[in-house]
Amino acid sequence: MANREALRELQTRLASRLQAARSEGVSASWLAVKVGEFNCLFPLSQSGEIFPLAHIQRVPYARPWFMGVINLRGALYGVVDLASFMGDGATRLRGEQSLAESSVITFNAALELNCALLVDGLAGLRKRDAFSDAVAPPEGSPAYFGNRFTDLNGEHWQEINLQSLSQLPEFLSISA
Repeated sequence: MANREALRELQTRLASRLQAARSEGVSASWLAVKVGEFNCLFPLSQSGEIFPLAHIQRVPYARPWFMGVINLRGALYGVVDLASFMGDGATRLRGEQSLAESSVITFNAALELNCALLVDGLAGLRKRDAFSDAVAPPEGSPAYFGNRFTDLNGEHWQEINLQSLSQLPEFLSISA
């Protein structure tokens, strides 16, 4: 009986939050992360779950930025060191200490890609009003780069279009 009441209360809260979101209008929202030397924004609609980094099983003959596979909720996900993929110098040598502080973020299930991106830190959620201006990516930027934003503190944030990234042949080709 108590379970039914709790479920009914949860459904009521969710319905009221959905109604409030519809009436207020939905603004673009991102998950802000640190990726090597980059400040990145992942669109929430393209991001999946966040997990602490667990044991990665290395895969032989893979590109240096492909770290291996990890078990998340009983499913295998490939793990990509996004900083190395983006060209943040050579493949970074990571100690156990720095890996322990890292997280992995999966792609949204709608993108149908069992992949997780290794990030160095989480910086919270951001809305459009957290930024003073936005500029289009410079010519020659990777196809998955979205707008570049400047926050109110003057820091630059690069939007990463995870859907575009998930369709790039070079991202999908992990063999060395």
